[in-house]
Amino acid sequence: MTKFKPAVIAALVSCSLFAPAHAAASIFMYDDADDLSTTEKHEWDASAELGLLFTSGNTETETFKTKLNASRDYENWRLKGVVDYFRSKQEDQATGEDRVTGDRFFLSGQANYKFSPESKSSIFVFTSYEEDEFSGYDYQGTLAIGYGARYRYSESLYADYEIGPGYAFDRPIIGGIVQPEESSGIIRVAGNLVWEISESAKLNALASSEKGKDNTKTRAEVSISANINSSLALKFSISGNHNSFLEDSSKEKLDTQTAVTLVYSF
Repeated sequence: MTKFKPAVIAALVSCSLFAPAHAAASIFMYDDADDLSTTEKHEWDASAELGLLFTSGNTETETFKTKLNASRDYENWRLKGVVDYFRSKQEDQATGEDRVTGDRFFLSGQANYKFSPESKSSIFVFTSYEEDEFSGYDYQGTLAIGYGARYRYSESLYADYEIGPGYAFDRPIIGGIVQPEESSGIIRVAGNLVWEISESAKLNALASSEKGKDNTKTRAEVSISANINSSLALKFSISGNHNSFLEDSSKEKLDTQTAVTLVYSF
C-alpha cells in the first residue's frame, strides 16, 4: 500500500525530526515560559499505542491499530511527529476468503519556531501524507506554513492554534481506477487542546481543516487516557476524517473510528 513520494518523506523528516544545526547544541535544556517552569529534557517525549480486536463464530473479523507520537520542546523549537496505521478485514461468508474492509496509513510532521523561548507566538511548517483507498483517494498530501500560538490557561490546561496557507495534492479513485494527480492551494486551520485532568488522566482534543479549491479535508479526534502505571495507559478515542467533495459518489464523505488502545510511553 505504501507508495510514498521521496519528496514527501524528505519534507516530513526534515520538518519534524531535526532542528537547525545552531540549535543542536542546546538539546539538553529548554526554558519555556509557556510551560511555567524550567525543565531538563534529555530525550524525545514518545508514546506508542496498540489495539487489536478479533471476533469468531458467525462473523470473523480482525482489526489492528497502531500509532506513534513523538515530540520535543526546547529553546525556540517545538517539534512533533505522528505515524498512524489502521487495518481491518472480515471473512466473506459466501467464499470463506478474507476481505479487507479498512486500510489507512497517516504520517505527519511539524516544526514550530517560537519568536523567543518565552513567546506564545511561533511560525510553523506542517506536512502530512495519507493513504486510504477506501476514502476515494489513492493518497492525499499537504504542506503548509503559517502562524501558531499556544495559550496556557492553567498549569494543567493549554491549547495550540494555527492558521496559514499551503499546498495539497492527491490522486482520486473513480470506479476503482486511480486518476492523475491533482493539486491546489489551501488554507489550513488547526487547534489542539490538552487537559491533564489529574495525575493519572488526560484529555486531548484536536481538529484541523484544509480548505482547497474543490475539497475541504477535515480531521478531528477526541481522546481520554488513564494511567495504569508510570509507563502504560489505557486510551479511549473517537476520530473522524471528512472530505467535502469526492469524485466517486459511491464513497462516503465521512469516516469515523472508535478505538480502545494500550499506550506505552518512553
